[in-house]
Order: sequence, then structure tokens, then C-alpha cells
Amino acid sequence: MFDFLDSGQYDLLGAFWTTVQLAFYSAVGSLIWGTLLAGMRVGPVPMMRAFGTAYVNVVRNIPLTVIVVACSLCLFQTLGFELGGDNSKDTGFRLAVLGLIAYTGTFVCEALRSGINTVPVGQAEAARALGLSFFQVLTLIVLPQAFRSVVAPLANVLIALTKNTTVAAAIGVAEASLLMKEMVENEAQALFAVFALFAFGFIVLTLPTGLILGWVAKRVAVKR
Repeated sequence: MFDFLDSGQYDLLGAFWTTVQLAFYSAVGSLIWGTLLAGMRVGPVPMMRAFGTAYVNVVRNIPLTVIVVACSLCLFQTLGFELGGDNSKDTGFRLAVLGLIAYTGTFVCEALRSGINTVPVGQAEAARALGLSFFQVLTLIVLPQAFRSVVAPLANVLIALTKNTTVAAAIGVAEASLLMKEMVENEAQALFAVFALFAFGFIVLTLPTGLILGWVAKRVAVKR
């Protein structure tokens, strides 16, 4: 059933490793960018609140494929930004990560903002009465509790991000879905086996993530 794998023509593990790297770097960047956006949206500066709100509402309603392709066409091909890549493959990978961060950060922001709303207002008011600045209140009082409240929603965002890495194939990044497309074209007699193989691969990547983070969410949940 999987005889086409014996030829060594397809680097299946390499393709999924690229997918893992895309998901990891994009997850780290999205967590940072989403946290900054959430801070802007609840901050005291009107201009920053307006920017955060506009960015989230606009970017999350744009298809991810459009964002990733725009990063490649506008930043790389038109403006010549190479993002430190030594070759086109490195640049394509980094552009895909940038597009995934720009898109996924909006969902991290909204999940985190919902967690911020669960923190009692009295705690922030008490911290301000003690002379803490907004940044100190946010980082020392509010965000630690907010993160504990939204581990489960963030797990869903991470799972969606892992599956969304398939969009990177649109700009030629050699991840799993691009290899699947090549195998579908070359192994027409084994289409079911090809689809089953890649479906199983993504289940292996996402199912443990959901189970582990679900367990973490129960362990760190804030008791109110």
C-alpha cells in the first residue's frame, strides 16, 4: 500500500520536520505579537488601542493564503527584503513564518484579551493605588492570571496554526503539503494511501499538543 515510500524518492520526515519548524517559530512569534496586541487593546493610549483594534479586525478577516503570498510578492519580489536568508528557500521559509505570525497573532490577542477580562477589576485598581504603572499592572498582575485562564483556547490556536502551515506551500516552502501535492501527481494509483499518510502525520503532530495543553490548562486553572 505504501510501496512508493521504499524508493527513497520522497523525504517524508524532512517535509514534516519543516512543518514542525514552521509551527514552532510561528507559535513563538504569534505569542509575542499577540501579547503586544492585547496590551495595546487594553492600554490607556487611544492611538495604540485604535491600532490594535483595527489591526485585529482587518488581518483576521483576510485569508491566510493572501497574507502569505503578499509577504512573498510584496516584501521579497517587489521590495527586495530577504530577511537574512542565504537563498530563496530560507527566504521563503522566513516569509511564511512572518505571514503566519501576522495572522495567528490576532487570534492569540483575542484569546488573551478574553483572559484579561476574567481578572477582577479590583486587583488592577488596588495595584494602581499602590503606585504601579500600567505596564507593571499588566505584566505583574493581569497577564499571569490571564495566561492561566486561556491555556485551552491558546491550545486550539496552536493546533489551528499547525494545520495552517500547509499554506506555506503557496510560496514554495518544502513542507508536508507541498510534498503531498508532488506525491499525488506522481502516485495517482495510490491516492488514498497518500492522503491517509499525511492525515495521520498531522494527527500525530496535533493530537498530543491538544492532550498535553488540555492537561496543563486543568493544572494551572485559576480557582475563583
